[in-house]
Amino acid sequence: MGRSHHFHLDQGGHSITVNVGPGRDGEIELLVNGKVVAYQQQHGTGLNLLTGELPDDPVRIFRVRVREPRLVPTAPRCTLELDGVERPMPERFLA
Repeated sequence: MGRSHHFHLDQGGHSITVNVGPGRDGEIELLVNGKVVAYQQQHGTGLNLLTGELPDDPVRIFRVRVREPRLVPTAPRCTLELDGVERPMPERFLA
């Protein structure tokens, strides 16, 4: 059994957080400013993609990629794609 992973970026005055549940079948939550905007009940190995919106005027759509290694049991990686630019989301370690 694995542990949960938490990724976070502040972007243009907004908070973007991704919570990845433990193990290979845990849920993925995408939060903007503390509110869940996308949810995936289970995730598997490979690429998992979630889409959200930043509440700007006009609204800005973004995507988050969560990559789960297929063969090696290592931590997932998370990337934010906004306005055509990809940024890695650093993992936050919660006590």
